[in-house]
Amino acid sequence: MRKIKILTDSTCDLPKDIIEKYDIGIMPLFVVFGEENYRDGVDLQPEGLFKLVKEKGTLPKTAALSPYDCLGYFREYIDQDMDIIAITISSKISSTYQNALVAASEFPEGRIWVVDSQNITAGEGMLAIIAAKMAQEGKTPQEIVTKLEEIIPKVKVHFVIDTLEYLYKGGRCSALQNLLGTALKIRPIIGVKDGCMLVAGKTRGDKKKALNQIIDWALQDKQEIDFNQVFVISSLGGEEEAVYIKDCLSKVLVDTEIIVGLAGCVISCHCGEKTTGIIYIKK
Repeated sequence: MRKIKILTDSTCDLPKDIIEKYDIGIMPLFVVFGEENYRDGVDLQPEGLFKLVKEKGTLPKTAALSPYDCLGYFREYIDQDMDIIAITISSKISSTYQNALVAASEFPEGRIWVVDSQNITAGEGMLAIIAAKMAQEGKTPQEIVTKLEEIIPKVKVHFVIDTLEYLYKGGRCSALQNLLGTALKIRPIIGVKDGCMLVAGKTRGDKKKALNQIIDWALQDKQEIDFNQVFVISSLGGEEEAVYIKDCLSKVLVDTEIIVGLAGCVISCHCGEKTTGIIYIKK
């Protein structure tokens, strides 16, 4: 059996040490300021992203991987006689999945398996970790993809945003339209369901109430958290909030690994600074 290479895109928000540990390949999406394109995590880091936002006085756009981009990443490993499992950001949020399918069709059948994570950030990244572990165990591509498809509906993602501006202008969460008139009174909690971002809950008052709400939701699932792993991801400026969440979770989830990570540029383009979330998989 050929060696299997696990690829995912840069919206997975996995820390560098985990990417290296599991030999996961990263395909960067793009951040676009006018005519200038930046590869997420390669040409542009979050600090540089928000510096450009301030300098230019405008919010950037993001762009998916094109079929041509995917073709290049796939060919690199096919030429090494490896099979590929490529896990992408939700197809309802980005065209990366469809473009990866187009690219995969250029190679012999069965060499490239493209999986729609139906999720974002570490909700996608956790699938890549599971796939990489299974590949190391000698599982076949079919076995890995079947397992991922079983897990995908069980991934839980909730995050608290600091400002509605990025998500609303980015058009990735249309439900926010109804909250704009009360933005100063209502703080929405964003979740992911069936591949789409939605308003999973609302709190009134300061941000800590919303953070405590997503902590409570995670702890309500404490007996159901699978793989003994929880991710806490924050965008730039949310590092203290991430530590607060980790400390709260650690007091109860004593046997669970809690990994803190920083959101990349593409995710940050849509959530803004000081966004913090909890991601895990239910049994």
